[in-house]
Amino acid sequence: MHNLTFPSKLPTVGTSVFSVMSALAKSHQAINLSQGFPDFPADPVLLEWVEKAMREGHNQYAPAIGLPELREAISSLIQARYGAQYNPDTEITVTSGATEALFCAFAAMIREGDEVILFEPAYDSYVPVIELFGGKPVFVSLEHPDYNIPWDHVKRLVNSKTRLIVINSPHNPTGATLKAEDLDELAKIIRSNPIWVVSDEVYEHIVFDGAEHESVCRYPELAARSFVVASFGKTFHTTGWKVGYCVAPAPLSAEFRKVHQFVTFATSTPFQWAIARYMQDQSRIFGLGGFYQGKRDYFLKGLEGSKFKPLHSAGTYFQLLDFTALSEESDVDFARRLTVEHKLAAIPVSVFYHQKTDNKVLRFCFAKENETLDKATEILRAL
Repeated sequence: MHNLTFPSKLPTVGTSVFSVMSALAKSHQAINLSQGFPDFPADPVLLEWVEKAMREGHNQYAPAIGLPELREAISSLIQARYGAQYNPDTEITVTSGATEALFCAFAAMIREGDEVILFEPAYDSYVPVIELFGGKPVFVSLEHPDYNIPWDHVKRLVNSKTRLIVINSPHNPTGATLKAEDLDELAKIIRSNPIWVVSDEVYEHIVFDGAEHESVCRYPELAARSFVVASFGKTFHTTGWKVGYCVAPAPLSAEFRKVHQFVTFATSTPFQWAIARYMQDQSRIFGLGGFYQGKRDYFLKGLEGSKFKPLHSAGTYFQLLDFTALSEESDVDFARRLTVEHKLAAIPVSVFYHQKTDNKVLRFCFAKENETLDKATEILRAL
């Protein structure tokens, strides 16, 4: 074979930090609180529906945009939760996970030279896809330690090249949530500019302390300009099924679907069939915030007496811990040492910044059995 060289389209992209830390955890037999997935099973009722779907022959291609029953269930859920109406035939598309939905939204909208405003720390799939399609990420740092959006700064960055603004609430990795006033500020910006929104809301049902998730769907002016991305994997503890969806007005959905049909074409049929039937009882979803708030509080209770400083988590199943009282190491070095020497894996938050801003904070996933959390907090208290 000849040695062939060619310019990479993504020269700065390496292996995802989630894969790196999970592999490190596995090689050192460490408790893995790095990657965001539960270690407890899905509801047996849901699993029974999947088996039933397979045995009854629902094993061939689903329609590219998703099973009608599932799209109708999504429409009903959005109506009940946010008071918004989305047409299941023209405005709801089922995807192979939220990551695919994000990819398709970016691909459909970004043109060479377009600018995309991002808030960092930012989930690591955004930037590579934006750059893949010729877009330029424009970064705005959330205000540490509360991770609020500095809207005055955002307004100064908007110009004729601004194509998209990407928001994420509840926010990964910080656990911060957007408030009604944040959505009002965003609406003011797009009101006078031809800008579109991608709203990553995969943790929409995991909000704590009696708060309501402020979905873009609640705000007609924003909804008219937005792709809203969601995930059943986060909601039903089934991240490995890779079933998500995107809702958007018909003209935006039409462009989205042009891309989607050539990415995965269709998503797993038996999983869609089972989820559609499981969603007939919406109470299974509405109790999710309280369930995970209990996990958050259990984790924090176990940390009492440690030298870690918890930052407020208002949603998601992540908790940030400040370790400045323990070490002057970089968060990357501290996370590695925590994994190798103390057998507990977490994610260093600096990797979610383009300039690797280090606030001495690690992200821990508390979507775990209490036994797992007990073992983890025992390690953290001993440091």
